[in-house]
Amino acid sequence: MAKETAADLSTTGVMSRLPEDIARVLAMLLGRGQAVRCDLAGGEILFESRLLFVDPAHAYILMENGADELALAALLARPRASFHSLPDSWHIEFAAAGARRTEYEGRPVIRLGFPEILVTQQRRSYERISLQPQVPLHFVADAGGPISFDGAMVDISAGGIGTLQYASNITLEPGTTLKDCRIELPGRPAVTADMEVRYSRMETLADGRRAVRSGFRFVDTTPALKGLLESFFTH
Repeated sequence: MAKETAADLSTTGVMSRLPEDIARVLAMLLGRGQAVRCDLAGGEILFESRLLFVDPAHAYILMENGADELALAALLARPRASFHSLPDSWHIEFAAAGARRTEYEGRPVIRLGFPEILVTQQRRSYERISLQPQVPLHFVADAGGPISFDGAMVDISAGGIGTLQYASNITLEPGTTLKDCRIELPGRPAVTADMEVRYSRMETLADGRRAVRSGFRFVDTTPALKGLLESFFTH
């Protein structure tokens, strides 16, 4: 499916797993010539490209090589990478594996496997409160054995939270579920919650540090988690 432009991002906060739904959004990015970016090396390297071809039937996509050879080499060295694009007021994110060199219409390009999951985000569905100071958050990611790392909760809504974390070796792909994340509030018992990653992107903070900003959906709202939410939203 090449150079198709039909796509309607009419639903807020959609996580798509069906190839035809993923292809529809990718075709929109392709048709618009929208930039697609990937943060590499803990955000120190940015790969920027554009889609050239989308083929769900044969399970691959093609991208331009991009203008930065260092970024291209960093992408090719990774078995899997997360990409994001920002058309209009949307944030679109997907992960693709197996980047390798090939040719398309007589020029060198990058071929990747077709994404298994794609997330589209627009305006938030819930009232969201920014937190100052930030709330400590301990993550436990059960991926081939528990991996734990720390971060901070920077905003919260009835449906999920926004976080910052600084571990450059941790990749939070859309669709990943983090188990038993511990939220620690001063003067309250710690609350644990399973959370699903909705998006992740690199940000430069006011002090110059680089961090991963992620949005999460609560998988289950337990009584303890409800009590935590009420402490923020009950005035």
